[in-house]
Amino acid sequence: MIELSHLTKRFGDFTAVDNLSLTIETGEFFGLLGPNGAGKTTTISMMSTVLLPTSGEIRVDGERLDRKASKQKRKLSVITQEYSMRQDMNMDEVMEYQGRLYFLPKKVIREKTDALLEFAGLKEYRRRTVRHLSGGMKRKLMICRALMIEPEILLLDEPTAGMDALSRRQMWNLLRKVNSDKMTIVLTTHYIEEAQALCNRVALVNRGKLQKLDSPEALIRELGPFAVDETADDTLQSRYFHDRAEAIAHLSTAGEGATLRATTLEDVFVDCAGRKL
Repeated sequence: MIELSHLTKRFGDFTAVDNLSLTIETGEFFGLLGPNGAGKTTTISMMSTVLLPTSGEIRVDGERLDRKASKQKRKLSVITQEYSMRQDMNMDEVMEYQGRLYFLPKKVIREKTDALLEFAGLKEYRRRTVRHLSGGMKRKLMICRALMIEPEILLLDEPTAGMDALSRRQMWNLLRKVNSDKMTIVLTTHYIEEAQALCNRVALVNRGKLQKLDSPEALIRELGPFAVDETADDTLQSRYFHDRAEAIAHLSTAGEGATLRATTLEDVFVDCAGRKL
């Protein structure tokens, strides 16, 4: 379990994270959503101890997390937005380097490398250097590298940024497999459909403050599961309904081109962004 209690981070006069409190359950796939500058990456950076809080605290399984808490830090692996691998290394070398950083025996490193590259569908490309990998392959390799130390918690900051649609779906399947082993995953993403597809719960944050926290399904129900899209003055407008019959009745009076569809988490995000975020 991860507990964020009154977590605050200031940079001079700017408050990036403002009194943020929430709990992430063990084995949960949890999403942090918000517009640019909402404080998502800063929160992930504090959870990985790259940044230290100005005030408040983070606890992992009841113990306070800080840079000196080696036992707690070993439970964590983080994957950042940037590709943080040497371009002249091949996959085997990247994995071996990671294993040696954690003083793993050579035999263990070889066995884990074989298993993880097979798991991610990368084994046939293991001799290819990083500079010759596609963006999707690099992201998968970063996950394999993070899993080398068998973490209990995986922190993912925009893990599918820049991927094409097919590579992103392949990454979703890989992350589902990882989470199926009860690993806790904390995800930040700008792809709202990604959070809806993967996350048990999501937190909507803005200006460092928590706005909403619930499962994607519950947030959609709160807004209304039926959406009617119509165009007025060259602007797409959506209305949301809790009852399908009401949505159909409104659709029958709407202008030409109006459509009825299921509400998505992206609708919740946009509606919240327009009113609060």
